[in-house]
Amino acid sequence: MFLYLDNAATSYPKPASVIEAVRWAMAEVGASPGRAAHRKAREALRIVAEARAKAAHVLGIADPDRVVFTKNATEGLNLVLKGWLRPGDRVVVSGMEHNAVVRPLHRLTNLGIVVETLRCTPAGQIRLADLDQALRLPPRLVVMVHASNVNGALQPIAEVARSCSEKGVPLLLDAAQTAGIQPILTDAWNLGMIACSGHKGLLGPPGVGILYLRPDLEVLPLLEGGTGSLSEHFLQPEFCPDRYESGTPNLPGIAGLAAGIEFLLERGVDAIRDHELRLARILEQELAALPGVTVYSPEVRGTGVVSFAIEGLTAEDIGVVLDEGFDIAVRTGLHCAPLAHQTLGTMPHGTVRISPGFSTTVEDLDYFLQALRSLLSRRRR
Repeated sequence: MFLYLDNAATSYPKPASVIEAVRWAMAEVGASPGRAAHRKAREALRIVAEARAKAAHVLGIADPDRVVFTKNATEGLNLVLKGWLRPGDRVVVSGMEHNAVVRPLHRLTNLGIVVETLRCTPAGQIRLADLDQALRLPPRLVVMVHASNVNGALQPIAEVARSCSEKGVPLLLDAAQTAGIQPILTDAWNLGMIACSGHKGLLGPPGVGILYLRPDLEVLPLLEGGTGSLSEHFLQPEFCPDRYESGTPNLPGIAGLAAGIEFLLERGVDAIRDHELRLARILEQELAALPGVTVYSPEVRGTGVVSFAIEGLTAEDIGVVLDEGFDIAVRTGLHCAPLAHQTLGTMPHGTVRISPGFSTTVEDLDYFLQALRSLLSRRRR
C-alpha cells in the first residue's frame, strides 16, 4: 500500500478519464490547434475551445475568450506582475503569499516598485481593516492567495474584491489551491485577474494552468511569437486569448484538464470540498491529541491542507520515516512559502504538510495516524 497525502502539490491519482484524454490527444489527434486547416488541426482546435469553455464555467467567467492557457499558476502570476506593474507603482500583498508572487515582486523592487505586505493573524487570516487602510491611497494592484498552501487558511475574497472594486484597484487572485475546491465567482466579484493551476483541484495533468484577465485591464504579454492568427503582422495580436498564448499549446495537457473539470463537475465541487474539509477536521482533532504535536490550524479553513510539527523532530526526518517506513507521501519544509511560515511562526524549519484528495478515505487517515503514533512511540523508547 502506498498512501499519497501530497495533493496540495499535485493531485494523485488522476481520474482515469484524464489519463485517457491525454493519451487520446497524443495518439489520435496529435496536431497543433489553430495552425492548419486539416481535420486533425480542426479537432485539436475543438479540444482547446471546449476546455476553455469548461474552465470559464468552473471559474464563473462569462466570456471563455478571457481564459488564457499557461503552463502553470506561476507563469500566470508572473505574466500579470511583469505585464501590469510599472516603475514607481505600489502593490499590496498578504502575509501568506507563495514564492510565485514573492520572488517576482522582489525582483521588481529593483525597478522601483514598492511592495506593501499586510500582516495577518498568527493563523494566517488578513484583517479587512488593514486592507481598507492600505487602500486609502489606492495601489496599482492587490495580490492575494485565496487559500494558503501551508495551512489552508481561506481569505475573505468576496469582501476583499468588493473593497478593491470600490477603490478601482484590480485584484489578482492566486487560486492555485482553491480552483475546483472553493466557489470562485470571477465576474460576480469583478476580479481583475486570476491565476490557477490545472493539476491540483481541477484534477488535470501537470503542465497546464489558467489565467483570467479582465477586458478593461491592459496587461502586456510575457511572450510574443506565433499564435496562428494575423501571421502577416510583425506585431503581436492584441485580442485575447491569442495575445498571451504564443507558441504551440500543450494539447495533451489541455485535453486532460477538460476531462478533469468534467470529472469534477460530475462528482460535484461542493461534495469534493466537503469531503476534503471533513478529512482535515479529523486530522486536526487527532493530531492535536498526540503528545508533542503542534497543529497550525487556520481560523477559516478553505482546503484540506493540514500542517503540523513534532517537538524535537525535524519535518524532513518525519517525512523520511513516513516514506521509507510506512509508504506514506507527505510534504515537508517550507513549501515554497517562507512568507507564510514567518506569519505562522514556523520559520526556518517549516512543517509537515498533509493534503488529502478526492480519493482519500477515512481508513487512509487511520493508517497515517497509526504510523505517526508508531513513530512517536519509537522516539519515546
